[in-house]
Amino acid sequence: MEKKKHFNIVTSFVENKECQDKSRINQVQRRSDMSLQCYFEMKDNVLIIRLDGELDHHEASSLKEEWQQKMIQFHANDVVLNVENITFMDSSGIGVILGRYKEITAAGGELVICSINPAIERLFQLSGLFKIIRYEEKEEHALYSMGGVR
Repeated sequence: MEKKKHFNIVTSFVENKECQDKSRINQVQRRSDMSLQCYFEMKDNVLIIRLDGELDHHEASSLKEEWQQKMIQFHANDVVLNVENITFMDSSGIGVILGRYKEITAAGGELVICSINPAIERLFQLSGLFKIIRYEEKEEHALYSMGGVR
């Protein structure tokens, strides 16, 4: 039985007189599956991805595909990946993150992981992920470090 994907799109605008394209400032899109919910938000040139639930081999390929589509759709070079609400991750999830890291850095961008819970932090430490991908404690710190967005 195939899982049905549901998309809810919420767009809001931030007052910024200097920005020509206000529709790209603060766009939030949510993809929800049974065990993983993905929230995509664009702030200036940084794509924020918030994951909620379980990132396993069942969800990895759809996340990879959606992440790549959002990078193209929003013309994003830099990504903040918020994994605060991830309850489970296996090697497929790490593979998705590493694959996108390679794509982002090859294009001259940066990937920053933030807001991690202790169980997932241990997985990232053991896998060596933090040796190549920068970690910030909070999403706001990650955004600020990527160009002063608050």
